[in-house]
Amino acid sequence: MDHSASALGCRYLFGPVSSRRLGRSLGVDLLPYKTCSLDCVYCECGATTDLTTRIVRHVPTADVLAELDDFLDREPALDFITFAGSGEPTLHADLGELIAHLKRRHARYKVAVLSNGTLFGQAETRAAVRQADLLIPSLDGATTASFQKIDRPAPSIDVAAVIDGLVALRQEYTGTLVLEVFVVPGVNDCEQEVSALRAAALRIKPEAVQLNRLDRPGIFPWVRQASDELLARIQAQLQPLAVFAVKRRSSSKDRRVDDGQARTAILARLADRAFDTTTLAFLLGLPEGLVAEHVSQLLAEGRLARIPPDESATAGLPHRLLVRAVPEVAQMGGR
Repeated sequence: MDHSASALGCRYLFGPVSSRRLGRSLGVDLLPYKTCSLDCVYCECGATTDLTTRIVRHVPTADVLAELDDFLDREPALDFITFAGSGEPTLHADLGELIAHLKRRHARYKVAVLSNGTLFGQAETRAAVRQADLLIPSLDGATTASFQKIDRPAPSIDVAAVIDGLVALRQEYTGTLVLEVFVVPGVNDCEQEVSALRAAALRIKPEAVQLNRLDRPGIFPWVRQASDELLARIQAQLQPLAVFAVKRRSSSKDRRVDDGQARTAILARLADRAFDTTTLAFLLGLPEGLVAEHVSQLLAEGRLARIPPDESATAGLPHRLLVRAVPEVAQMGGR
């Protein structure tokens, strides 16, 4: 595979970029800057200039497909193709067609969609993302007060309907779903707000909840970066959900781990909960190919065990290969 491939010069593709969450990710931007159904106070893209819920064809889909085929036919080294960029990708009417094309013609690549989660109350939006491998919708506030303060939605958007839409999405979607919560100190971090988020997340049933925080300047200076201590407290309050906090941005050198560290991290994460490799890679911040390789080795060594399909179904989880650590091995820390 070509590790030097770049989308420089493309109109709708960007990167590949090195992502804390998605590894080597090729971005796909389907929207004029800055078209969104929210005007979030923390958005690093700046203020929303077109606040809308209208789902239309924002860019020529045929041109996007041509750029994707031209770039991906060179077989670049990627962990994900990610729909994100200048706004809310589910506002593009042909998102489902683009994902279906990728899964049909470029099936070796995984597809991720970063979404603000506001439009999944519509059946056509849920259908559009059905073939994606990873969905990361956000829910920053589960009460009207916090949702309005942080996300500043288009007038027709109601937080209760947003939560209902995410519940409906989880019932239909069989890929990996990680719910993102952006923590804004002083707004969604009090006991009442965290309790409401926990209740909503328990209904949605994501594989994991990701706590995010300010990494670059947002729209307003009053939005502060959440501390490690605050994220740890919220993480504890959200139990028994699988919760992890995004680490502060560091250099690529700091993020490197050797095989022993990767295996120890995998066993530790699987000590008390089962995950599929996509979720596991996301939680650990490691390339999925690397995680899958180690999982395969650990299964062969008897250090991990597969969850039978009927057991995962009973637990309300999608039908994917789930693995967990063998208890005595987890206690040994992978030695």
